[in-house]
Amino acid sequence: MNKNVDTILLVEDNPDDAELTRLALARYGLDSRVTHVSDGMQALDYLYRRDAFTDRPGGNPILVLLDLKMPLLDGIGVLKEIKGSEQLHNIPVVVLTSSTEPSDLQRAYDAGTNAYIAKPTEFSQFLNAMKHVCEFWININQTAPQSPGAGTRSTQFGDLI
Repeated sequence: MNKNVDTILLVEDNPDDAELTRLALARYGLDSRVTHVSDGMQALDYLYRRDAFTDRPGGNPILVLLDLKMPLLDGIGVLKEIKGSEQLHNIPVVVLTSSTEPSDLQRAYDAGTNAYIAKPTEFSQFLNAMKHVCEFWININQTAPQSPGAGTRSTQFGDLI
């Protein structure tokens, strides 16, 4: 794995929050590695190389930053798909959401999240949180080797390649 080129998948429907996250990651030299999608179905399309992402380069992202409250398919649905997939289940997923509801926290951990971060409302606190996320998940954490080629399988979200 080349940690200098691995992608970070940002799944966030709010353009302002996505930009804020990109700005925070830019502080740590990671902005060029971020791929942003705005809903859960686009996230699965990216991960399974479907539709607009059929020809995307590279393997699985080194990290998924996942919002919970999104249109089409929410973060819990995306998380369940990732953690239930033989090809994707080793990708670290950090829920990055504004929700502090205990039920959301419980559902995210039940679905297999690796970490849950409630977005701080102050920019300096958000930068600090992103610093720790980057330090651990990008620089310290050792990810599992990727599974060989993914085949097609049917799910509740359609055929996945």
